[in-house]
Amino acid sequence: MKNLNIEATKYTPRIDLNAETDVLSIAGKSYPENTFEFYKPVVEWVEEYFKETKNDKTVVNLDLEYLNSSSLKAYFDLLDILEIAHDAGQDIETNWIYDEENDISEETGEDFQADFKGLDIKLVVK
Repeated sequence: MKNLNIEATKYTPRIDLNAETDVLSIAGKSYPENTFEFYKPVVEWVEEYFKETKNDKTVVNLDLEYLNSSSLKAYFDLLDILEIAHDAGQDIETNWIYDEENDISEETGEDFQADFKGLDIKLVVK
Protein backbone atom coordinates (compact mmCIF):
# COMPACT_ATOMS: atom_id res chain seq x y z
CA MET A 1 0.00 0.00 0.00
CA LYS A 2 1.34 3.43 -0.96
CA ASN A 3 1.67 6.15 1.65
CA LEU A 4 -0.39 9.31 1.28
CA ASN A 5 1.41 12.62 1.70
CA ILE A 6 -0.20 16.00 1.11
CA GLU A 7 1.71 19.20 1.84
CA ALA A 8 0.08 21.90 3.96
CA THR A 9 -1.28 25.05 2.40
CA LYS A 10 -2.65 28.22 3.92
CA TYR A 11 -6.07 26.52 4.10
CA THR A 12 -5.30 22.82 4.47
CA PRO A 13 -3.29 20.66 6.88
CA ARG A 14 -0.23 18.54 6.20
CA ILE A 15 -1.26 14.93 5.84
CA ASP A 16 1.17 12.07 6.32
CA LEU A 17 -0.46 8.64 6.26
CA ASN A 18 2.31 6.05 6.47
CA ALA A 19 1.42 2.37 6.07
CA GLU A 20 5.03 1.31 6.74
CA THR A 21 5.30 2.93 10.19
CA ASP A 22 1.57 2.68 11.00
CA VAL A 23 1.53 6.37 11.96
CA LEU A 24 -1.23 8.56 10.55
CA SER A 25 -0.62 12.29 11.12
CA ILE A 26 -2.62 15.36 10.21
CA ALA A 27 -1.40 18.79 11.31
CA GLY A 28 -2.29 22.40 10.60
CA LYS A 29 -5.39 24.41 9.79
CA SER A 30 -8.38 22.99 7.98
CA TYR A 31 -10.72 25.21 6.05
CA PRO A 32 -10.46 24.06 2.44
CA GLU A 33 -12.75 25.50 -0.21
CA ASN A 34 -14.21 22.05 -0.92
CA THR A 35 -13.83 19.96 2.21
CA PHE A 36 -15.38 16.82 0.75
CA GLU A 37 -13.01 16.79 -2.23
CA PHE A 38 -9.97 17.54 -0.08
CA TYR A 39 -10.64 14.77 2.46
CA LYS A 40 -12.00 12.17 0.03
CA PRO A 41 -8.56 10.59 -0.69
CA VAL A 42 -7.77 10.66 3.05
CA VAL A 43 -10.97 8.81 3.98
CA GLU A 44 -10.48 6.31 1.15
CA TRP A 45 -6.86 5.69 2.16
CA VAL A 46 -7.76 5.12 5.83
CA GLU A 47 -10.59 2.74 4.90
CA GLU A 48 -8.24 0.75 2.64
CA TYR A 49 -5.48 0.80 5.27
CA PHE A 50 -7.69 -0.86 7.86
CA LYS A 51 -8.92 -3.43 5.34
CA GLU A 52 -5.35 -4.41 4.47
CA THR A 53 -3.45 -4.01 7.73
CA LYS A 54 -3.18 -6.49 10.53
CA ASN A 55 -0.52 -4.63 12.49
CA ASP A 56 0.14 -4.54 16.21
CA LYS A 57 -0.76 -0.88 16.65
CA THR A 58 -1.70 2.20 14.65
CA VAL A 59 -0.94 5.67 16.00
CA VAL A 60 -3.14 8.55 14.85
CA ASN A 61 -1.89 12.07 15.61
CA LEU A 62 -4.34 14.91 14.99
CA ASP A 63 -2.72 18.31 15.55
CA LEU A 64 -5.24 20.80 14.22
CA GLU A 65 -5.08 24.46 15.16
CA TYR A 66 -8.37 25.33 13.50
CA LEU A 67 -11.27 23.47 11.89
CA ASN A 68 -14.21 25.03 10.11
CA SER A 69 -17.63 23.41 10.43
CA SER A 70 -17.36 21.36 7.24
CA SER A 71 -13.94 20.09 8.36
CA LEU A 72 -15.47 19.01 11.67
CA LYS A 73 -17.83 16.78 9.68
CA ALA A 74 -14.85 15.28 7.84
CA TYR A 75 -13.14 14.50 11.15
CA PHE A 76 -16.31 12.91 12.52
CA ASP A 77 -16.28 10.67 9.43
CA LEU A 78 -12.60 9.85 9.95
CA LEU A 79 -13.09 9.07 13.63
CA ASP A 80 -16.07 6.87 12.72
CA ILE A 81 -13.74 4.78 10.53
CA LEU A 82 -11.21 4.57 13.37
CA GLU A 83 -13.90 3.51 15.84
CA ILE A 84 -15.19 0.79 13.49
CA ALA A 85 -11.63 -0.52 13.03
CA HIS A 86 -11.06 -0.42 16.79
CA ASP A 87 -14.31 -2.28 17.44
CA ALA A 88 -13.14 -4.89 14.91
CA GLY A 89 -10.01 -5.50 16.98
CA GLN A 90 -7.44 -3.00 15.69
CA ASP A 91 -5.21 -1.43 18.35
CA ILE A 92 -5.43 2.31 17.69
CA GLU A 93 -3.81 5.08 19.72
CA THR A 94 -5.52 8.37 18.93
CA ASN A 95 -3.87 11.61 20.05
CA TRP A 96 -5.54 15.01 19.83
CA ILE A 97 -2.61 17.43 20.04
CA TYR A 98 -3.27 21.07 20.89
CA ASP A 99 -1.57 24.24 22.08
CA GLU A 100 -2.46 24.90 25.73
CA GLU A 101 -3.43 28.47 24.80
CA ASN A 102 -5.91 27.27 22.14
CA ASP A 103 -9.08 26.68 24.16
CA ILE A 104 -11.17 25.97 21.07
CA SER A 105 -8.87 23.16 19.94
CA GLU A 106 -8.86 21.68 23.44
CA GLU A 107 -12.68 21.83 23.56
CA THR A 108 -12.90 20.19 20.14
CA GLY A 109 -10.72 17.35 21.41
CA GLU A 110 -12.94 17.01 24.48
CA ASP A 111 -16.02 16.87 22.23
CA PHE A 112 -14.41 14.10 20.17
CA GLN A 113 -13.58 12.23 23.39
CA ALA A 114 -17.24 12.39 24.43
CA ASP A 115 -18.53 11.30 21.01
CA PHE A 116 -16.00 8.49 20.45
CA LYS A 117 -15.57 6.90 23.87
CA GLY A 118 -14.37 3.61 22.40
CA LEU A 119 -11.32 5.26 20.87
CA ASP A 120 -9.87 6.56 24.14
CA ILE A 121 -8.70 9.79 22.48
CA LYS A 122 -5.81 11.26 24.45
CA LEU A 123 -5.55 15.04 24.79
CA VAL A 124 -1.89 15.97 24.39
CA VAL A 125 -0.54 19.46 25.07
CA LYS A 126 2.30 20.44 22.73
